[in-house]
Amino acid sequence: MVFLPFFNYRFRKMKCFSRYLSYIFRPATSILSCSCHTEADIISTVEFNHTGELLATGDKGGRVVIFQREQESKNQPHRRGEYNVYSTFQSHEPEFDYLKSLEIEEKINKIRWLPQQNAAYFLLSTNDKTVKLWKVSERDKRPEGYNLKDEDGRLRDPSMITTLRVPVLRPMDLMVEATPRRVFANAHTYHINSISVNSDYETYMSADDLRINLWNFEITNQSFNIVDIKPANMEELTEVITAAEFHPHHCNTFVYSSSKGTIRLCDMRTSALCDRHAKFFEEPEDPSNRSFFSEIISSISDVKFSHSGRYIMTRDYLTVKVWDLNMENRPIETYQVHDYLRSKLCSLYENDCIFDKFECVWNGSDSVIMTGSYNNFFRMFDRNTKRDVTLEASRENSKPRAILKPRKVCVGGKRRKDEISVDSLDFSKKILHTAWHPSENIIAVAATNNLYIFQDKVN
Repeated sequence: MVFLPFFNYRFRKMKCFSRYLSYIFRPATSILSCSCHTEADIISTVEFNHTGELLATGDKGGRVVIFQREQESKNQPHRRGEYNVYSTFQSHEPEFDYLKSLEIEEKINKIRWLPQQNAAYFLLSTNDKTVKLWKVSERDKRPEGYNLKDEDGRLRDPSMITTLRVPVLRPMDLMVEATPRRVFANAHTYHINSISVNSDYETYMSADDLRINLWNFEITNQSFNIVDIKPANMEELTEVITAAEFHPHHCNTFVYSSSKGTIRLCDMRTSALCDRHAKFFEEPEDPSNRSFFSEIISSISDVKFSHSGRYIMTRDYLTVKVWDLNMENRPIETYQVHDYLRSKLCSLYENDCIFDKFECVWNGSDSVIMTGSYNNFFRMFDRNTKRDVTLEASRENSKPRAILKPRKVCVGGKRRKDEISVDSLDFSKKILHTAWHPSENIIAVAATNNLYIFQDKVN
């Protein structure tokens, strides 16, 4: 396997031999490790495809790296579930808007896969301004026997051609090619924070701070604005759009969240411009918990429909909430991710950590929720048993046959041997991006420039 020089992720395969919430993680050996990394190597998004056979990551350097799941063989049945590098390509380049004197970063904000229709794979990737549709395909044969070219590709003298040859396909080493099929640009004034593929697989939407646009995959020069919350006077601006997603089954329905901690469900059948929502989800604030930081920590950083389409999950700074589509006044479930940080909000505000945007994901059956935290911790919540666990993805815990034990954070008083003090947490190590296999207990966790994969193995 050939690794490109600029690929600097520390990618570790990890196996788990037990059942959920009693996870005993036994990491395997490191696939690729590099002690040096730059800002461009930091992973900015992680996404499984619809089958779970491929896993794509994007980074701040504008690169997309695709991992492919190893196929099971009779000689090596234990290798099933391991992911190896499949393709690496540069998706976005840094740009400069000369009219606004604004630098446009190459950072990949989101990746979304399209369902596979043929032998090729298709995915959407976006930076702050431009969405691209990529085709990833394999080529293991090449044509030979051209009439007008020699074997080196140089044009031959037509007067020297005395016979006609029929070109034939010859086997060659497998080559994975990534080619941009569509470029959707010049439609967003503000930074794109979300893209979502519609269930009709003909359209998708892209959302920035104030607008949501609907695109057709075949039309690159025109989009339709379906949400616009920009006020006539920008001084009256009170909230921005933070995330948006289509319903997994109903092509006319989508939700978007705001910095005020609210969620709006919109129905495109009602009107072309969805400036009036069909449903409005908001939890009344407890006056006793009101503080200077209340508005900041209530801002929703991620919103996800459940696979069934019945529930919505949202993540704010301190909690994960599950909403029933039939109940708008309050969430049916609230999970505290790191409530021990409530006393640290002042220092978190000073170092800007309070503005970190954590993502959240469902497992394949919508029974378990996962989200990230600081100190390379990530949290899992079982909706059925109401049990939760804190786990750590770190280099120290990734030795072969090591057991990754649940971690606990001590707020005050005496600290036990297996606990870590809240004052000892490293806020520069944070897990913002996670992904869950659509049908199996396989999770991907991005910790800075490190990618970890954990597998719940039955045997």
